[in-house]
Amino acid sequence: MTIEEIRKLNDQDLADKVLELKAELLNFRFQAKAGQLDNGKKMNQVRKDIARLLTVKNERQSSK
Repeated sequence: MTIEEIRKLNDQDLADKVLELKAELLNFRFQAKAGQLDNGKKMNQVRKDIARLLTVKNERQSSK
């Protein structure tokens, strides 16, 4: 997910996407502990996407 795509989302979609990605990250953590995670890079990508989403959310809050 690119920053341009994130900036196009409204506030509610942004919050929904953060929750969705956090649930996905939790699932990846369980898979990693069980030794079933196939692609560890995907977990890092999800963490970075969450950080991007939260950054845009904080930018919007600070500009209000």
